[in-house]
Amino acid sequence: VVITTRPKEEIAQPRTKPEAGAPKRAGRGVVVQKHKEEDDRKRRRRKFKLPKKGKEVTLPLTITVDGLAKLLDVPNDHLMRKMANIGMDKLASDYLLSNEEAADLALEYGVVPIIPEDKGPELYPRAAPEDMSMHPTRPPVVTIMGHVDHGKTTLLDTLRSSSITATEAGGITQHIGAFSVQMKDGQNITFLDTPGHAAFSAMRARGANATDIVVLVVAADDGVMPQTKEAIQHALDADVPIIVAINKCDKPGVDPSLIKEELLQYGIQTEDMGGDIQATEISALKGDGVGELAESISTLAEVLDLRAEVDIPVHATVIESQIEKGRGGVASVLVKRGTLKIGDVVVAGTAWCKVRGMSDDRGKAVESAGPATAVKVMGWKEVPQAGDMALQAASEAQAKDVVSHRVEKRKNKAQLASVEAMNEKRREVHSREDGQRAEEKAYQKSVWEFHQGIRASYPEKPSRLAGERGAGAEQTAGTSGSETPVVPIVIKGDVSGTVEAVTAALKQLPSKKIRASVLSTGVGPVAESDVAMAGSSEQGVIIAFNVKADKKTQGAAKRAGVQIMSFRIIYKLLEEVEKLLLARLPPLVVEEVQGEAVVQQVFEITLKGNKTANIAGSRVMAGTMARACKARVLRDGKVLFTGDISSLKNVKNDVPEVTKGQEFGISFAGFDDLREGDIVHSIALKEIPQKLE
Repeated sequence: VVITTRPKEEIAQPRTKPEAGAPKRAGRGVVVQKHKEEDDRKRRRRKFKLPKKGKEVTLPLTITVDGLAKLLDVPNDHLMRKMANIGMDKLASDYLLSNEEAADLALEYGVVPIIPEDKGPELYPRAAPEDMSMHPTRPPVVTIMGHVDHGKTTLLDTLRSSSITATEAGGITQHIGAFSVQMKDGQNITFLDTPGHAAFSAMRARGANATDIVVLVVAADDGVMPQTKEAIQHALDADVPIIVAINKCDKPGVDPSLIKEELLQYGIQTEDMGGDIQATEISALKGDGVGELAESISTLAEVLDLRAEVDIPVHATVIESQIEKGRGGVASVLVKRGTLKIGDVVVAGTAWCKVRGMSDDRGKAVESAGPATAVKVMGWKEVPQAGDMALQAASEAQAKDVVSHRVEKRKNKAQLASVEAMNEKRREVHSREDGQRAEEKAYQKSVWEFHQGIRASYPEKPSRLAGERGAGAEQTAGTSGSETPVVPIVIKGDVSGTVEAVTAALKQLPSKKIRASVLSTGVGPVAESDVAMAGSSEQGVIIAFNVKADKKTQGAAKRAGVQIMSFRIIYKLLEEVEKLLLARLPPLVVEEVQGEAVVQQVFEITLKGNKTANIAGSRVMAGTMARACKARVLRDGKVLFTGDISSLKNVKNDVPEVTKGQEFGISFAGFDDLREGDIVHSIALKEIPQKLE
């Protein structure tokens, strides 16, 4: 027991009220609260134990901020402060971090991050030998490039002495064609014919990357066009030698020297202009100069001294792929190194095959294909993608393991790509929740002010807080109302390259008002599963490019209300899709004033049942007043009424319209507050189709 004493003066002194302005003495509750706050501050200042430097932690592909804090054994708020210090903006415990971002944070704490290595089975091309002189020569691979309708395929037609152009839709090449041509001197040359239409940019890029020499075809009567410029850029990027073929030189009035001058501004300096690029003047249609062009290609191939190994595992490139009836998955491949034989196992991307058969560009069956040879390969389990590298596997088991590993890698890559999208959604949720908390706090403060007499009226609860379901519904409705309308589309094509080109072309269409949304793509004829996919979305459409749908599929599409649009020419497809998008946009309604009249006198007439109505005696001042049109009544520049005309009479006769200078009587449905001097407009509503932007 502790006994304290106070001076007698203090005991005798009575308690008095504190003076005005003097500090109040803290009560027991206030003191306890101060002690708690002091303890909290001390607890926050208390240092936690940092992770041991050099400690190793294994990081998954993605991890939340909270999960990383637990893995590093540090407080969540400390980790987020560290993130803010290094400029990271994912400051919430449920945000996702990639393993690279998590590794950067771990290093900030002196922890050694371990990201599991990708040690799955994989195939790689064999390194090229330093000395190629010991290996046999191979034919050159030549890609014909240029603008649409400049005569690329006609040139190949002349070289092959066949009729390629006649078999093409609209005379336009719409996929890469690979042909082997034997020249007069016995040398074989493999030609790649690439599309010239703007939609096939990716195909032209693949053609440039798979070739030894680029023959740039420029029409003498047309000059350098957009796809010509693009082809030049592809060739320069791939560092491939170029030979210029100036076509259509047989036309009267053309000057090939102007083309050579024009090419200078794009980095193509021909021999005539002091450069080292060969240029040949030809007429692909008549065959003039084609022999000189072939000699130029052979000469350049000799200079390049093209050689390849023939006794190593195959290394090839997929030129095109498609599904053929009775054959299944088929791919056109260009062998770069090694020799492809029937029975070999090949992997391309996430597809593999055991070669069941091969055929050349003329459809003749072949047993093997050496370097720089293009063949059609049958036996694919799934259709590979155009542009994929095809490598030979030792066995089917190895091929399956490699494909499984690549599929897993692709999934991981997609998962990493979706991290930012998921974080964005979480940011929106946090922002919405913060707003709700702020509104709730403001509402509670207003309620407290009401009870304290500070507010005169009880505050109204914000609609956002009235109910989560209602608020969510309002938000959803608002969101859907503000979103750009879409037209769901399923794309099917004959080869993977054209499907890729069509998909890319649709994405380039103007999309501010309405856009084409690609639900799925595929190679092969339209199937019932495609109809089901398109039918799962409202007003879905199937685009069939160079493929057909059988009667059973057409019947299923008709029952599901799914439109199948078939095309063979790319620019026709784009035109029709634009029309389809425009048809889905509601027209703009514009008011046009057809006539104007002035009310000169108002008459009151008696109707059946002792009812009265006002009739405006008026005169047409301009245009025509029509009974079928809407009417607008103005007074002193203000609109009083817009609606239907109930009667229009000239003298006592009902008339469909009155013209300038005529007097007439008019009454309106649901409006009779008429005065002299009122202006009456006759309005026609005109629908104007919208344009894509």
